[in-house]
Amino acid sequence: MKLYTYWRSSAAYRVRIALNLKSLTSELFSVHLVKNGGEQLQSAYQAINHQGLVPTLEVDSGEVITQSLAIMEYLDEAFSKPALLPENPLARARVRSIAQVIACDIHPLNNLRVLKYLTGELGVSDEEKKQWYQHWISLSFTSLERQLANSNATGLFCHGDIPSIADACLVPQIYNARRFLLDMANFPTLKRIEENCQKLEAFQLAAPEAQEDAQ
Repeated sequence: MKLYTYWRSSAAYRVRIALNLKSLTSELFSVHLVKNGGEQLQSAYQAINHQGLVPTLEVDSGEVITQSLAIMEYLDEAFSKPALLPENPLARARVRSIAQVIACDIHPLNNLRVLKYLTGELGVSDEEKKQWYQHWISLSFTSLERQLANSNATGLFCHGDIPSIADACLVPQIYNARRFLLDMANFPTLKRIEENCQKLEAFQLAAPEAQEDAQ
């Protein structure tokens, strides 16, 4: 398999975690989102991913999968052990819900292209951009903290004591929150889960600073 990635992309970070949890190897191709005006915008890459986003997974058959959640669910279906989703349908729905809070509610509003539009076309200052970023993360982290803290289904990880795609989404989002100086004091459950995740080699090896294209 080939994974088109960028060291600080949280969506690519999720997929690297999932691959590591599955003990799967892939050939990594760096797509620099800033250098040369953004390599994701070049025709060579857009021929692979028409959205011009990362990550992209090319499987052995040559088929291409885009969107991090779709990639992680493909990996879970194609390589069943260890599972990234629980067997029980309600439990699976809970894990997907947690993952989608991050991937669908937080990430789109804090994506690099959105932040560039804020500071470029709309003329927003760097301080205002930081406030925008912090606002949308904090809003969803507040509800997610309540959801996880008040559920018996929460264990060492977001769901039980086995890491899932929910954890693969949570850890990169906390990484981004810290980059933008969000105070995590109000989210003790999220911090506890992150700490448990970071004890695992799968998460350590997927970290942005551990990547060959890290800068």
